[in-house]
Amino acid sequence: MKTTIKVLFIILISLTTLSCKYQKNDSFKPKEVYKTKNLIVTQISENSFQHTSFLQTESFGNVPCNGLIVSNQNEIVIFDTPTTDSSSEELIKWVNETLHSKIKAIIPTHFHDDCLGGLKAFHQHKIPSYSYYKTLEFAKENNYETPQNSFKEPLVLKVGDKDIIAKHFGEGHTKDNVVGYFPHENIMFGGCLIKTLNANKGYLGDANVSEWSNTIEKIKLEYPNIKIVVPGHGKYGDIKLLDYTINLFKTE
Repeated sequence: MKTTIKVLFIILISLTTLSCKYQKNDSFKPKEVYKTKNLIVTQISENSFQHTSFLQTESFGNVPCNGLIVSNQNEIVIFDTPTTDSSSEELIKWVNETLHSKIKAIIPTHFHDDCLGGLKAFHQHKIPSYSYYKTLEFAKENNYETPQNSFKEPLVLKVGDKDIIAKHFGEGHTKDNVVGYFPHENIMFGGCLIKTLNANKGYLGDANVSEWSNTIEKIKLEYPNIKIVVPGHGKYGDIKLLDYTINLFKTE
């Protein structure tokens, strides 16, 4: 009888510990960890941060622009640069001094300024850059700072012992837009391909509107377990952002 009670007690303690562990993981509260007039960093999960910088535009005013920082075992991969070299310098300094981590790669998700406007700063710090091959071509055509490495097939890089993936699913905001995915936390950086809730269609000068929804449908099939989606502009959310964007560009 005593042995049975002891076994039951051990099982109860184990279940309680497991429950607390899951509650801890599910109850992570996002927090702003750095803020100046040019750069904001928000921690959105245990290992991931959204960086936000600003781009002055003629049509849309001073636009906040997002990127994603993935951190693991003192290594970092960043999707999209801040919009300028000075704000990129600020971000690199923050990573070095606060996270005490090595930036292994910077990945611009398409060729516009809000993705690679601060690329030169990363190159000056000897940080390797990777982009879809069309992004490299378009950057050259527009006399922008050019990524050093290109890929056609999905790019998989290690952050510590975890993978990140950059993949082109099709055209939408631009012909070259890719999305970033961190499977360990089921976080996707959608860049300008993905719209925040209630957003309008935005800049369409390089877009393929007729393919936009189809491209995102492919992403949903590939990554059905997405928990957090970071768009290129506006508030991050969950898979509802993909559904919203699909409906926004769906053609009858």
